[in-house]
Amino acid sequence: MPSTDHTPYRIMTVCTGNICRSPMAHYVLEQALKDAGLAAATEVTSSGVSDEEAGNPMDRRASAELDRLGYSNHHDHQAQPFPDLAWENTDLFLVADLNHLRTLRRWAPTPEHRERLHLLRSFDPASAELPEDQQGMADPWYGDDSDFVITRDQVLASVPGVVDHVRAQLTP
Repeated sequence: MPSTDHTPYRIMTVCTGNICRSPMAHYVLEQALKDAGLAAATEVTSSGVSDEEAGNPMDRRASAELDRLGYSNHHDHQAQPFPDLAWENTDLFLVADLNHLRTLRRWAPTPEHRERLHLLRSFDPASAELPEDQQGMADPWYGDDSDFVITRDQVLASVPGVVDHVRAQLTP
């Protein structure tokens, strides 16, 4: 739950290197929250469970998909590894796949922190009823442009549910 001192409700999207799935989700969600009138009450960031891409820009194919959607808020993206302080400064973690979820569950310092971890696609009504091990997003980095379209569509299907969840969390 967000604190009562008017700090924003903080959301972090997480994938492997923070160059494909998590930045796509980050910037789509950020815009959706703005469109829903929740920008002032929220803050969206993204990271990767690996530091191998730290400082790198978003994958050109992920960036191209965001450009096709009309987003311009992502061009300065630089990949960052999952920060240790995230546990104390984040209300909701949206992770791309089951491996990330397992990793973060191991890293989480308390059960309360583990409760903040969710697969992004668990907010997509079409996949919410699937078993958890079927809600992950495949890593498009290994594929071609069509794999980034699939990732884009999965993000777009999930974000409205995230916005509804955040709105409910912010409503007294």
